[in-house]
Amino acid sequence: MKSQIHLIRHGITEGNQRRLYYGASDIPLADEGVAELKKLVKEEIYPQADEGDFYTTGLKRTEQTLALIYGDREHEVIPELKEMGFGDFEMKSYEDLKEVPEYVEWISDKSGSAASPGGESIAGFSMRIKEGLRILHGKHQLKELSVRHSGGDAVSVMVCHGGTIATIMDVCFPGQREHFFKWIPDPGHGYTLTLEKSEIVRYEAF
Repeated sequence: MKSQIHLIRHGITEGNQRRLYYGASDIPLADEGVAELKKLVKEEIYPQADEGDFYTTGLKRTEQTLALIYGDREHEVIPELKEMGFGDFEMKSYEDLKEVPEYVEWISDKSGSAASPGGESIAGFSMRIKEGLRILHGKHQLKELSVRHSGGDAVSVMVCHGGTIATIMDVCFPGQREHFFKWIPDPGHGYTLTLEKSEIVRYEAF
């Protein structure tokens, strides 16, 4: 039995295009994002998941991405795997914020404990993503059990966000990247996690 979890970052949004902080904002894909995902589908970069279980974070950009890649699929929502919430800084850029004292204080924090006004701290975000990963892993283990006697594969597809994926990868493969941000895949791309005896043991980028 093959056991894999596919982590896919949603397609390009206005937030990407304008370099905005927009983790909690429920914005849709940009036209460029839709076009790029259709191109990637034609290039067949995505793992096959015909009998897989599907998940999103419930935000428009993840819902649209799932539909564009795999069609209209029944799926569950795991809200714990949403992107980091930036509070008062949502939908604003560095240029918008660089003179704001609260922003300067926030980006200067090295401890990970400082939160943006009305938003999350890095430490709080990391704890939430770890809980979301625990939930996803648990659901995938149920998938493994359901196919164990049928000879099928256990496949789960999670469409989520760049910061979410980077955090998951950093948790699963500590020390394998020079910096957390190097784990962030391009929009529409991601990683396949392979499990052995229900444990995540290796990955492959796509």
